[in-house]
Formats: sequence, C-alpha cells, structure tokens
Amino acid sequence: MSSVTVVEVRTKQVNPLLASYLAQLALHPLRTKAITTSVLCFLQEVLATHLAGVPAKKPSPNAPFYRQLLARSQIDSKALKMAIYGFFISAPMGHYLVGALQKAFAGKTSTVAKIGQILASNLLVAPIQAGVYLASMAVINGAQSADEVVKTVKAGFAAVMRMTWLTSPLTLVFAQQFLSPELWVPFFNGVGFVMGTYFNTRVKKMRMAAEKKDKESKDA
Repeated sequence: MSSVTVVEVRTKQVNPLLASYLAQLALHPLRTKAITTSVLCFLQEVLATHLAGVPAKKPSPNAPFYRQLLARSQIDSKALKMAIYGFFISAPMGHYLVGALQKAFAGKTSTVAKIGQILASNLLVAPIQAGVYLASMAVINGAQSADEVVKTVKAGFAAVMRMTWLTSPLTLVFAQQFLSPELWVPFFNGVGFVMGTYFNTRVKKMRMAAEKKDKESKDA
C-alpha cells in the first residue's frame, strides 16, 4: 500500500481540509512543508513584534490607506523576510536534517536505537537548527555585522537549547500517547510556531534593550 493510500485511509474521519493537507504532505513533502513554514514564520514575526512592544513605524499622513493599515498591523519587510526564511532555509533544513536522521535509524526498533535517535536529534540536529534560527533572526532584526550576529547567537543559544530539550521529549510523548501518526506534522508545526514566536519575541526585546543601552551610553 502506498503512502498516499495510507493517508487517504487514515484521514477519512478527520476534517476535509486537514485530510487534503495531509495528502499534499504525502505527495509533495518538501513543497508543502516550505509553504507551511513560510506562512507560520510570517505570522510569527507579526505576532512577536506586537508581543515585544516594538513601536510601529508611522507612515506619511499622505500614504495610501493600505500602507497605514499594514503599519498598524506591524506587517513590514521583516515579516516578508521571515516568510522567505521559512520557505528557503527553515523548511528545507528541517526536512533534510530530520530525513537524514530517520534514514540513519531506519529499521532500528530496539530501545538502544530509540534512545540513540533521541540523543542524535537533541545533540546534533537541534543545535544546528537553533544556531541557524538565531543567526537568521539577528539578520532579519537588523544586525549589521558578523559580530552582532555572533552576539545574538551566544546570548540566545543556551535558552533555546534548554527550551528545546525540555519541550521535545514532552511533545513527543504527548504525540505518541494521544495523536495518530498522520497528525504529528501539524501538531509539531503548531508547537514550533509557539516556540518560535516566544524566542522571536525574546530576541526583539534583547535587541531593543541593547539599542537603548547603547543610546544611553552615547548620551552620557
């Protein structure tokens, strides 16, 4: 039985839109993940900007109504950059890293193999994803030099990894106990969205605090 047929059989009792999404995920995994991650990253940026209290840029009084509406909604070039990051960096990186991990442990069902896969995921895959995420956030949020990017990664890396190591086992256990396998991807997308919004908000607050401190030191 093909993977598409399995998805069709297992999604007969779920929402038609979700069933259609899962079918696309089976047919075009990378494309579907890229589009999904792009949309979620876009929404994540807009929401994090509001939560961090970033002042909205005021357009010219003569600006068209749609530009004023976008400014009030905090939809700007950063949100578009986040969408690009999700499509071209985050989704492909996750797709190939997790795919390589699954391939390395394919057919291995022993307890030792399962523990090894969890350790490899948390000690190899997760740090790469965290480093790339924080570096990308630094650039998107206005870092002008490699030194600023490195500082952002160093400042946030430990917190990201702590949260990842805390939530990853818990979410996996929850999925194993309460969700059917075909719902895991949407579930982990939702978890990733919440975590990404949280860390994006923290990065924005850290950057605003650093800019305020620099301004105060210059004025002193």
